[in-house]
Amino acid sequence: MADAKVIPFDDDRSRNGAPQRSVRRRAGSGRRKSVAESAREIPVGSVPGQLGGERAMPKDASAGGGTGAPGAGVGWDRRIAGGLAFLRRRLTGDYDVDEFGYDRELTDQVLMSLLRPLYAKYFRVEVKGIENIPSEGGALVVANHSGTLPLDGLMMQVAVHDNHPAGRHLRLLAADLVFVLPVINELARKAGHTLACSEDAERLLQRGEVVGVMPEGFKGIGKPFSERYKLQRFGRGGFVSTALRAGVPIVPCSIVGAEEIYPMIGNAKTLARLLGFPYFPITPTFPWLGPLGAVPLPTKWTIQFGEPIPTDGYPPEAAEDPMLMFNLTDQVREQIQHTLYKLLVQRRSVFF
Repeated sequence: MADAKVIPFDDDRSRNGAPQRSVRRRAGSGRRKSVAESAREIPVGSVPGQLGGERAMPKDASAGGGTGAPGAGVGWDRRIAGGLAFLRRRLTGDYDVDEFGYDRELTDQVLMSLLRPLYAKYFRVEVKGIENIPSEGGALVVANHSGTLPLDGLMMQVAVHDNHPAGRHLRLLAADLVFVLPVINELARKAGHTLACSEDAERLLQRGEVVGVMPEGFKGIGKPFSERYKLQRFGRGGFVSTALRAGVPIVPCSIVGAEEIYPMIGNAKTLARLLGFPYFPITPTFPWLGPLGAVPLPTKWTIQFGEPIPTDGYPPEAAEDPMLMFNLTDQVREQIQHTLYKLLVQRRSVFF
C-alpha cells in the first residue's frame, strides 16, 4: 500500500500500512460426527433465540411460550443445537471470511448482538430515512463524526443492519490507528471495517457494498464540546472522487446525540503525543473517576439518512475535476449540517 497512489478521506489518516488481507477458510473433512454435527443443517439465524440471533422465541402455544408447555423443551433443544453448531464452526474454522477479513456470520450472530443493547436500550437510537439507502448495488454513506470515542460509527452500522428492509450491511472505513491497536484490530476486520483509502473503498463499492465514511476524521471526533455539531473540514474530497469512479450514490447521514456522551472539555496534548494518540480527552468524569469515567452518558440518539446524491450521470473524467469534487463535497457537507440543525431544533432533551 505504501507504493500505491492513495487519495485520503481526511487529513488525519496516515498513508502507511493497509490492513492485512484474510483469506477464505474451510475446515478439513473427515471430522467425527458429534452432537453438534447433527444440527449442522439448521441455518444459522433461522432458529428463533439461537445464539446471537435477533429474534426472541414466539410466545404462543405452538412454540411452547408458556412455562411447562409441551413445545418448550423442543424450543430449547433447537436453541442449544443451533448454538453448538455455531461453536463447532468457530472452533474448526468451518466459516468464511472475505479478502478484507469480514466475517459475516460472526458479525450477524455475535458482534451485532453485543452492540444491540447499547443501541436499543442505552442510547435508544431513532432511525429516519433508512429507505434512502438503495436496496441493491453500491452506495457511499457519508456521516458526521463526534463523541470522543467512535461509537457513532458502530451505532450507524447497527442501524443499517437492523432496519434496512433489504438487510444491507454497512462496511465502515476506519483510520489506520484502528488497525494497530491489539484486539480492536481483529474485531474491526471481523466486523467488515477496512482502511480508509480510495482503493479499498472503490473495490467494495464496485462489488455492490454499502460503504460508510466519516470525512471529518479525528478533527471531528476529537473536537471540544464547545464546537459540538459544527462540522469540521471534509478532508480533500477523496470520498467524492471514489463515488464518481464507482458511479454510486452518496447518502448523507446526520447523527445527533453522540456529541454529548463524552463532553470533551480539555485535551492533554503532551500525554497524547507520548501515547501516540491524536488527542487525549479530558471530560467532567475522565480521568478523575478512573474506569468509571469512561462510561458514556446515556443520551438519546437520532440517525437520519438523507436524500441520495447521484453520481452516475457524470463522465469518467469527472473524478479528476477538482472543482466538481469541491462542489459535491460542499453539497454533502451542507446537507449534513442543515439536517443536524433541524434535528437539534426538534430534539426535546439531550437525554429523552
